[in-house]
Amino acid sequence: MGIPVKLPVFEGPLDLLLHLIEKNKVNIYDIPIVEITDQYMEYIHQMEREDLNIMSEFMVMAATLISIKCRMLLPKEVNEEGEEEDPREELVRQLLEYKMYKYMSYELRDRMAEASRSIYKLPSLPKEVREYREPVDTQDLLHGLTLAKLHKIFEDVLRRQENKKDPIRSQFGKIEQEEVSLPEKMNAVEAYAKTHKTFTFRQLLGTKTSKFQMVVTFLAILELMKTGKIRIRQDHLFEDIQIEALI
Repeated sequence: MGIPVKLPVFEGPLDLLLHLIEKNKVNIYDIPIVEITDQYMEYIHQMEREDLNIMSEFMVMAATLISIKCRMLLPKEVNEEGEEEDPREELVRQLLEYKMYKYMSYELRDRMAEASRSIYKLPSLPKEVREYREPVDTQDLLHGLTLAKLHKIFEDVLRRQENKKDPIRSQFGKIEQEEVSLPEKMNAVEAYAKTHKTFTFRQLLGTKTSKFQMVVTFLAILELMKTGKIRIRQDHLFEDIQIEALI
């Protein structure tokens, strides 16, 4: 009767390969594929064959290792750029990714264990203690204060306020909402023309008109003139614009 041997449990074929690499202290970028394949095959021969799903994963990796082992014995393959391809390259990439995620899981496990030992307690100080403020002795506070020191403190306060300003954003102007849009002004001018028939640009503007209102009104007149709803004329340069409604 053979002596039962308890084998270590691995989470998958990559976990087993990583264990063998670390156990043999070999460079993961230069895996001795023959030696590692032999040790891998020896391990799966000793595994219990009860769970076929787990065994199938290990057998697929065994086939991959044997395939790489055979390709290592053949002449080197050359890619399109003329460089020799290493049959172990894809396996090394998978091992590095697995190793990274494995150690990340260890880090998360340690943090969870540390967090489980932390306890949060709500503050339980009496209201009187929380609201207590040490009384200020004005005599002690103003002791030795002169006008020169007070002026120095005032300058320091102004300097700190100035340093808080963003040198770029502080130069931005204020964005204001438009007083009126061009379509709105066109409707207003058209309504005015229907009731007045003949009028001047000055009469249309009225009193207390901003520069923006003046420009938008002028653009509205030009648009209405293009559509044939009004006609304008100016007999002499700088004279008032005469407007005649055609609607």
